[in-house]
Amino acid sequence: MDMVQSDERSILTRAGLDALIGTLAARGYRVVGPKLRDQAIIYDDIAGVGDLPAGWTDEQDGGHYRLEQRDDNALFGYAVGPHSWKKYLHPPRLQLWSAKREETGFSISHEPETIPPFAFIGVRACEIQAIAIQDRVFLEGPHVDPHYQVRRAGAFIVAVNCGKAGGTCFCVSMGTGPCAKSGFDIALTELLPGTSEPIYVAEAGSEKGAEILSSLPGRAAQPAEIEAAEAVVTHTAAAMGRSLETAGIRDLLMSNLNHPRWDDVAERCLACANCTMVCPTCFCTSVEDASDLSGEEASRSRRWDSCFTMDFSFIHGGSVRASTKSRYRQWMTHKLATWIDQFDTSGCVGCGRCITWCPVGIDLTEEARAIRDAPAQEAKP
Repeated sequence: MDMVQSDERSILTRAGLDALIGTLAARGYRVVGPKLRDQAIIYDDIAGVGDLPAGWTDEQDGGHYRLEQRDDNALFGYAVGPHSWKKYLHPPRLQLWSAKREETGFSISHEPETIPPFAFIGVRACEIQAIAIQDRVFLEGPHVDPHYQVRRAGAFIVAVNCGKAGGTCFCVSMGTGPCAKSGFDIALTELLPGTSEPIYVAEAGSEKGAEILSSLPGRAAQPAEIEAAEAVVTHTAAAMGRSLETAGIRDLLMSNLNHPRWDDVAERCLACANCTMVCPTCFCTSVEDASDLSGEEASRSRRWDSCFTMDFSFIHGGSVRASTKSRYRQWMTHKLATWIDQFDTSGCVGCGRCITWCPVGIDLTEEARAIRDAPAQEAKP
């Protein structure tokens, strides 16, 4: 995406935002955005502003997520929910090929993927960084993932700068938010002027975004409105629910692989894999083969997997990481340390999902802090 940000910003009303969604749909995009469902704010197909979670917010802490009603009609007055955009770009289950028995053998088919381009509405700054990390994994280097490539191509991103920090957010520590700096086509900041309907300070981040923004009903933003938008982000940055000291974290973790804290966390961890399922950057998968009872048809599928499962590291003779301790250590050291060796970036964007959706409230910021406060100790016998 070619970034063409400028200082020119415009104001969209609720009607203008609805026109944006309609314009994107009319141009052939599959429009996906936040929606209220199953007592959570999730991502799903939307047809207009009426589908957005107006007047709802979330309360988050370790192992805790609750929806609450706001006293206004904010459309983006929440942090992030259990879904990430990964489910669309790197789907949880994907059929790779299928085979059918014929008289002389088998015919193998690879279904062509004819997927309309995505338009994502309400992408937070940390999530933009997560998409960039997955781009690095799947699109760079000699082995490009064609399934990710076809989904990522032409994606239109409408970012929303955060007006509320979640109780488990620590994007400021990771340098990934709460304000989107790049990687978007249009960025919005929601303003709540008293008792009136919200308005949106909009800026273009690409030529395509500028072209679409210019076609929408709106007006030029006033200096006071731009200042108010900047104040929203500043306030959010100062209200993070968590923090993580990242200086030297790679060497800290890798030099403390036998720290007793790993035993401590293993006593609490259920190895349920929730943290990896909600993480917007985890990309581990397994391949499964299936056939019908008659043996006439077979297929091969790829599905999300997790380093927390016993089978994930299974090789001839058993699992490489048989203990919960070793699996949690693998996840955390990969996310915060060896990911840097692989991709020159941290694998964590500070969204806090792994903390919120852990059934026992394990907090990787606290685990890292405990090791930093008492490093280089001997492990328990």
